[in-house]
Amino acid sequence: MKKMMFSALLVSLLAACGSQPTKEAAKAPEQKAAAAAATKPVAVNPLNDPNNILSHRSVYYDFDKSIVKDEYKPMVKAHSEYLVGHASAKVQLQGNCDERGSREYNLALGQRRADSVKKLMEAAGVSGAQVSTVSYGSEKPRAAGHNEEAWAQNRRTDIVYQSE
Repeated sequence: MKKMMFSALLVSLLAACGSQPTKEAAKAPEQKAAAAAATKPVAVNPLNDPNNILSHRSVYYDFDKSIVKDEYKPMVKAHSEYLVGHASAKVQLQGNCDERGSREYNLALGQRRADSVKKLMEAAGVSGAQVSTVSYGSEKPRAAGHNEEAWAQNRRTDIVYQSE
């Protein structure tokens, strides 16, 4: 008797394994495909990706200097490579100064700063037609204040992409 009950149980289990899949089981591949599509990486513009060096767009300078420091050269190089690969892209290099110095002096220094970044870009193969420069002198400070911390933020060249 025990053998018969065991045999019947075994047969019913085997029969269950051979039955049609349930509707829920049939949906599993569709759900997997939908989940895979939802997790596909979305194309992010590298210019706006905070994890990409291209999201950094300011070169900072020492007092009364216009030479690009070594720490900013990789960023300038990355922007140069982007511009070479995107011939329709254009940038404006905006030179800025802190408030010390005369208006005329700061305009000239801001221009030298913007030009120094442009020279690096052109040396890396960027077309001169893709790059324009302007000096704002001390007219567009990033930081308010009359101390070294504020002045350091205002001595810069900003890389500004132009809309097409």
